[in-house]
Amino acid sequence: MVPLRDNNPINTTPIVTYGIIVLNITIFVFQASLPIAELESFFDRWAIVPAQLTDSFGPMPIVPSVEWATLITSQFLHGGLLHLAGNLLFLWVFGNNIEDHLGHFKFLVFYLGCGVAAGLIQWFFDPDSALPTIGASGAIAGIMGAYVLRFPRAQIITLIPLPFFFTTVQIPALFFLGFWFIQQALFSLFALSKNINVGSTGIAYWAHSGGFLVGMILGPLLGLMAEPLPPARPGYRRRR
Repeated sequence: MVPLRDNNPINTTPIVTYGIIVLNITIFVFQASLPIAELESFFDRWAIVPAQLTDSFGPMPIVPSVEWATLITSQFLHGGLLHLAGNLLFLWVFGNNIEDHLGHFKFLVFYLGCGVAAGLIQWFFDPDSALPTIGASGAIAGIMGAYVLRFPRAQIITLIPLPFFFTTVQIPALFFLGFWFIQQALFSLFALSKNINVGSTGIAYWAHSGGFLVGMILGPLLGLMAEPLPPARPGYRRRR
């Protein structure tokens, strides 16, 4: 299932969402310009490498701030065009309403906070991995968790691929995002099994399911469930 848009109107221009999208695209274009060896070095420097992050928490860390910074920088790196496009589509569909409700600054704090927490959750369950963890999906999962909590009845216009054609249907956010979370949570649990090596797929399922839950917690703490302010009337300035 692919979300195309929702029926949830907004009252403000989501400038932070737009900015995050532009920044991700810009960094991806830069990545694409790098030779393979330089790209691997780039990921090793700016992506979360769990084993290196683990070492940074030791008694004699080597430049610990560099590894801790990857909890943020990794959120703007992607492993391919489909990885980037999928993340930005979900951000485009669900991010604007959360930004509209929280306000620009709180939304930025929320987005980065969910991304950092998701990265730490993934690290916690696989602290010795040498595989770089990259992508905005942990932060976007937080947005999705906040969205389903605040707008469970919003209709998501969804593309459904069938064997011989495509069709679109409207699915309540509660079911669309609830199904997505259950799927990620199950894969996260499978990843703990020694017999089912889900981690070998390179997908950070713990970051997804963990980020979703963090969004459901952090959103209300930042005022997500408060009643929205009415649109400003001409000649008046709207405050948050």
